[in-house]
Amino acid sequence: MLAELISPWFRAQARDLPWRRPETTPWGVLVSEFMLQQTPVARVEPVWRDWMDRWPAPSALAAAPRADVLRAWGKLGYPRRAIRLHDAAAAIAERHDDTVPSDVDSLEALPGIGSYTARAVAAFGYGLRAPVVDTNVRRVVARAVHGQGDAGPARTRADLADVDALLPARDTEAAVVSAGLMELGALVCTARSPRCADCPVAHACAWVAAGRPAYDGPRRPVQGFAGTDRQVRGKLMDVLRGAPGPVERSALDAVWSDAGQRDRCLHSLLVDGLAEQTDDGRFALPA
Repeated sequence: MLAELISPWFRAQARDLPWRRPETTPWGVLVSEFMLQQTPVARVEPVWRDWMDRWPAPSALAAAPRADVLRAWGKLGYPRRAIRLHDAAAAIAERHDDTVPSDVDSLEALPGIGSYTARAVAAFGYGLRAPVVDTNVRRVVARAVHGQGDAGPARTRADLADVDALLPARDTEAAVVSAGLMELGALVCTARSPRCADCPVAHACAWVAAGRPAYDGPRRPVQGFAGTDRQVRGKLMDVLRGAPGPVERSALDAVWSDAGQRDRCLHSLLVDGLAEQTDDGRFALPA
């Protein structure tokens, strides 16, 4: 029932995003999925376009120096994603003849690719039936199917089973419904201000039928950004990305006054392979 309502709505209302266009390759879909993790669409789109122009195939990215990859990643945040994508590109070029595999098991065997990304590539890159579960999808299912105001903490197996039960049997239609569930949660069935009057499944929604009760279950804690190690790492990476070559330690010291936190964050960048120290004691993006 829900699938029959979501599919025509998505076909009519879906945003025109470049990685959804017919000419986009599965590699383009994979790149978009890495970039979209915890990053808004508006920030991803221009960076994605630049990447696809520069590195249109896995082998092209695999051949690029890591410093160039990290500079091109820019301000998307969580730069370890760029390193993981670089590693995945190398594995695809070497193991799969430069073609992104289509089956979930082979995708999950690639560096840096988990269950969500593997299923998203299978569904959106190849049009296959694969339940794709993110925060938006979980919220839609929690409300429409279970009558709850929110989904609460993730329950991996149960969440996959819930979405799988909603998908049509046919591959191409199932892929459309998977995309539609995500779009519905992103644009209409939002966390704070759901637009039930505009929702294609409102008359079949268990939450609406129950009077839209407030969610009173467990919630995942929300971490702030200001003052966190993530903010400090970002500032240090900004210095390294903006420099044409290695920088003195003083250039990094200038961006954060708490020496202990700054040193801890710099060390973590070195351990994560996002920075390296040269023989003369300066710091740079990895070669």
